[in-house]
Amino acid sequence: LVGSEMCIRDRSHKGATMTDLLYSYKTTVKFLGSVLGPDYEVVLQDLSNINHSVIAIENGHISGRTIGSPLTSAVFQMLSSKVYEEDDFIANYKGVAENGHILRSSSMFIKDSNGNPIGLLCINFDDSRYMELHEKLFSLIHPGNFVKNISSGVAESKGNVKDLSSRITESFAIDVASLREQIFNDATANFTTPVDRLNQNERKEIMIKLYEQGLFQLKGSIPFVAKRFSCSQATIYRYLGEINN
Repeated sequence: LVGSEMCIRDRSHKGATMTDLLYSYKTTVKFLGSVLGPDYEVVLQDLSNINHSVIAIENGHISGRTIGSPLTSAVFQMLSSKVYEEDDFIANYKGVAENGHILRSSSMFIKDSNGNPIGLLCINFDDSRYMELHEKLFSLIHPGNFVKNISSGVAESKGNVKDLSSRITESFAIDVASLREQIFNDATANFTTPVDRLNQNERKEIMIKLYEQGLFQLKGSIPFVAKRFSCSQATIYRYLGEINN
């Protein structure tokens, strides 16, 4: 369960509604938060309310989120790729907390009897306390120059399209406005020209990225993007129409 957002099929709750099934995990969230301790954030998310998906959370100080916070951009990636059709969870991918701490994150999909995701059980592990102890111990037994020259290893991608764990970096927005900004900034990070001065092809490229990242599922995204592009909302709708066709 370490650092995860998980996925389970409903096989034994035939008489229960999907809401009952999802909310039955609230006790699990509290249990895991108590057992694992303060370095593990445990989150339950409802996919039917993406703007306020967090319905239970323990140790929310790790990401800064509370009940009512939205889905992350990483979850939108998981859903758009339909990875849940083959995998019940994605484990051990990179997360970045608001304070800059690197987290080990994982996601488990909670599914209905047809295999459709209705929620996620998520665990994010913050190992910063242990890394500080490790660095202190390491510096005690090695010369200073050796410590400075040591480089940390980077996990290699497996090259599998469905293996998102090696390609996802998750950031945690505390509200929809922050999530919109986060997704937009990620999509435009490689452009040196100001966004409101980009040509039509460049805007279309950004629009495709925003669409794939699930931005337009968030409330208020059309006027938000129109303002950033300095164009009309009708233009944004036209771009979306071209993408869907």
